[in-house]
Amino acid sequence: MAVTEPAPVELPPAHEGILRRQALRESAARTYARSLPIVPVRARGMTIEGADGRRYLDCLSGAGTLALGHNHPVVLEAVRKVIDSGAPLHVLDLATPVKDAFTTELFSTLPREFADNARIQFCGPAGTDAVEAAFKLVRAATGRSELLAFTGAYHGMTAGALAASGGATDVRVTRLPFPHRYRCPFGAGGERGADIAARWTEYLLDDPKSGVPEPAAMILEPVQGEGGVNPAPDGWMRRMREITRERSIALIADEVQTGVGRTGTFWAVEHSGIVPDVMVLSKAIGGSLPLAVIVYRSELDLWQPGAHAGTFRGNQLAMAAGAATLAYVRENRLAERAGTLGARMLAALQALSADHPSIGDVRGRGLMIGIELVDPEAGPPTVTAENGSAPPPDPALATAVQQECLRRGLIVELGGRHGAVVRLLPPLTLTDEQATAVVDRLADALRAAERSPYCRAAAGPTR
Repeated sequence: MAVTEPAPVELPPAHEGILRRQALRESAARTYARSLPIVPVRARGMTIEGADGRRYLDCLSGAGTLALGHNHPVVLEAVRKVIDSGAPLHVLDLATPVKDAFTTELFSTLPREFADNARIQFCGPAGTDAVEAAFKLVRAATGRSELLAFTGAYHGMTAGALAASGGATDVRVTRLPFPHRYRCPFGAGGERGADIAARWTEYLLDDPKSGVPEPAAMILEPVQGEGGVNPAPDGWMRRMREITRERSIALIADEVQTGVGRTGTFWAVEHSGIVPDVMVLSKAIGGSLPLAVIVYRSELDLWQPGAHAGTFRGNQLAMAAGAATLAYVRENRLAERAGTLGARMLAALQALSADHPSIGDVRGRGLMIGIELVDPEAGPPTVTAENGSAPPPDPALATAVQQECLRRGLIVELGGRHGAVVRLLPPLTLTDEQATAVVDRLADALRAAERSPYCRAAAGPTR
């Protein structure tokens, strides 16, 4: 009797095993891994290669961390130089030549009026710790504890930073309206909406019956990132500076995601010309490695030794990579390049809206771009003076677009209050050809997503 050989078993690709083990071992809190099921093994510039051999254009850039993209030669050389020199890699807050070079380069990029009278505090390696440090600093300096923050804000994941973010509940933070061109909370939009928001802020602070205690500080993002890529109007930013200065309230600018050329100036506050009291910096300042600092007016430097500390605040490799990145962006005028190329991409994406009613709004500054997707056939629109009407957001379509982008080798992120904003954060080294490819792939993904029956089914009832 003939023996039948068993059919060969086809083993799954190695990357599928890695993804499966990640799902089994890592916490339910993981985020990017859910929507971007890839296993990066090599990366250079804007390109990532997965373990499955596929190549992707990366418009996430480590959530804005990679100003020069992946593994830029100047960053790698700076890191190798420290390693080969035998310098210590861990120094707590001791002075080193590497730290001195980083601090000198950082201060050279800051607004001169600010840098000439500033101090720096090296924090734990994440931006959220720098936010916590900023809060502790202003509370110690003013003797007050209350904070002012804005709707739609995102400042990190630790308790104090979350308290100042848009999803907070039981906190000692007064929430103020952030001006929004497309979905203005006052139904006005444009300059009128921003003026109303500023007037409301003044009213709350000056009304003795408002229930708002005298605050220690106001924290704001010049462009809200996770909140949906909402640029703050320059005039409104200047009003916030006037309001806080007249009332001796410290102004904290959170430049964790907007800094190092991202918005078309080296620091986003430069668009409005304001000088804050505190700047919170992280992400790109470490050249792809963990680093976070606050820089602040010297008059606020009333801390006692050890008032804010962290074991890993002396990350020598990050300081070397950061100094190299800051210098490269400055010397090659990449901030100006981001402004020019970002405006071109915005125009190209806005042109798509003529053929795609599902594009509600295209907005951003420099290479920080958001496309809000809507369902024009669902629910009553929100009326604003500047834009006419804003249909309900369409998070299901946004998710479908993200997945269609991935199929086409493009990595994008989602954000906004309902997860309906497709976000683009490409590296500042983006070429003209890559910018065109990003827009083309995104447009193709949008067409495919709009045809997808799953997209509409997943949306469910709108009311």
